[in-house]
Amino acid sequence: MDKNINNVDEYIAGFPEEIQTRLKLIRQTIKEHAPEAVESILYGMPAYKTFKKPLVYFAAFAKHIGFYATPTGHDKFEEELAKYKRGKGSVQFPHNKELPINLIEEMVQFRVNENKENAAK
Repeated sequence: MDKNINNVDEYIAGFPEEIQTRLKLIRQTIKEHAPEAVESILYGMPAYKTFKKPLVYFAAFAKHIGFYATPTGHDKFEEELAKYKRGKGSVQFPHNKELPINLIEEMVQFRVNENKENAAK
């Protein structure tokens, strides 16, 4: 991950066209389902916050896109994510498979609601 990237457009532009298409689709999905999210680059990758708290992150790698919905987002969707390689707060969506956009939508919506509930406490 390039720590000198200043915005998400620059980040996406640094990848081959077919990867850019996948990254743009994830970005669009996040923006549609979390329109109030603040977009930035954090840890060298696209990052989104709602209610001043982390929402989701994503990053492209040689063979996959990493999607990070924090541990709670991954715990909630453990069954749906079971077919993917995962870490505690991450999942890998391989480039050679279709992106699970509906699942990404659900994860983003879950995280928005979670951040909203936590902000109200």
